[in-house]
Amino acid sequence: MNLPESVHERAANQPEKIAYHFLNESVSYQQFDRSVAKFAGALKEIGIQKGDHIALLVGNTPHFLIALYASWRLGAVVVPINPTYTPNELSYIVQNSDAKLMIALDKLAPLIAQKDKLFPKIENVIVCETDEEASKQANELAEKPLFFKPLLQHAAPVNEIEALEKDDNAIILYTSGTTGRPKGAMLTHENVYSNARDVGTYLKMTSEDKVIATLPVFHVFALTVVVNAPLYRGAEVILMPHFSPKEVFETIRKHKATIFAGVPTMYNYLYQYEGANPEDYASIRLSISGGASLPVSLLENFEKKFNTRISEGYGLSEASPVTCFNPLDRERVPGSIGTSIVNVENKVVDENGNEVPVGEVGELIVRGPNVMKGYYKLPEETAKTIKNGWLYTGDMAKQDENGYFYIVDRKKDMIIVGGFNVYPREVEEVLYSHDDIVEAAVVGKPHDELGEEVHAHVVLKNGSALTEEDIIGYCRERLAKYKVPAKVHFHDELPKGSTGKILRKALRECH
Repeated sequence: MNLPESVHERAANQPEKIAYHFLNESVSYQQFDRSVAKFAGALKEIGIQKGDHIALLVGNTPHFLIALYASWRLGAVVVPINPTYTPNELSYIVQNSDAKLMIALDKLAPLIAQKDKLFPKIENVIVCETDEEASKQANELAEKPLFFKPLLQHAAPVNEIEALEKDDNAIILYTSGTTGRPKGAMLTHENVYSNARDVGTYLKMTSEDKVIATLPVFHVFALTVVVNAPLYRGAEVILMPHFSPKEVFETIRKHKATIFAGVPTMYNYLYQYEGANPEDYASIRLSISGGASLPVSLLENFEKKFNTRISEGYGLSEASPVTCFNPLDRERVPGSIGTSIVNVENKVVDENGNEVPVGEVGELIVRGPNVMKGYYKLPEETAKTIKNGWLYTGDMAKQDENGYFYIVDRKKDMIIVGGFNVYPREVEEVLYSHDDIVEAAVVGKPHDELGEEVHAHVVLKNGSALTEEDIIGYCRERLAKYKVPAKVHFHDELPKGSTGKILRKALRECH
């Protein structure tokens, strides 16, 4: 079994069940399957074959769902890309991935017009209509673009699913590039299917669930947890074009949504939103947090305000992504990413790859059917990351006696002050515990004598008169001297990536 087969089977067994909702449109599994078959036919007519690479720049729209499953039906490989990237970023990923077709929103018309310069390997562009004026501009600026709607209407459907091997690539997912150029993680059909299956099972998703998809679906967290897993389980995906606290609460109330997944900054915005009350969140049975460590104080404040429970998990692009999650049938441990999900092994090792004792910090490594084949065209990087079948995550972690894992911090984010290790998360937990601090991030800065020193970047509540001296004093009461920030920088907002994750790299480069 693979994902295109499982959704095709759902359509046969639950034809009238809603597959997804977008704006004011509800689409059944049967309607979704027919659109997938017709778009697969359109792709076939323009020459797409098994193994071809397709760049997908369409954001949170039905075009993404249809194009993804239509591509897989033909055995093509999808390269999902953040459409808000700069032309240079897009050019690098599209060129490096060897994509021959680009599917893009009409709003990207000026970019599409530079196809020959930015994307010389692209043979065809399919424009997805979202706005009449934008589509008109795309038609005028781009040379002979194809349009999504006419292709969907007139193509002969492809009802047979291409024979797929477990090791065939399904997706090439480019990492965020925080340590240099983005690398393309090759995820196979076994990778994406096994993780969607195991996550859906672990989270006890059913066909009655309604899952909010406001995370960017071109990112692996959303792709598995709020798209593929729900579709595999026959649930309803409520696709939202972008994140807005007001719209999330309205959508939950309107649809009686049952599952919400977000990154910590989303939970922070929802918590800070003044117009919300517990009734707005009452239908949610499962709140999932991932993408970054959730500050314990935020977790506790959110749960108290909305009378709910947030379950934190862990994953990374190279693992499709989920490896750990807090069990739903027993104690949830605040600050922990939980235990290994079914079929996946996690362990903590030292620099020689030997497992460390319980409670000691080491690097988290992962093994399972969800671990990527490797990085596209980067055999040396692949060999550094996958050793003896284990994926080395680059995250520092520890495990307790009950099998629960805790992320201490990214290996590369660790700050060394006068020979002492400082994990930014420990300092950030203290900062978040202050009532006047809304957001916080900690980075290391070079220091002539100590090697590095701790710098804190914070966003304060409106009207707060908190000073740098106040914050340093607050930390000094709660942290060892070498962990206390040497400087505090104030911001209106901290820089974030497409998923809402705070970008420490950008903070290191400022001030």
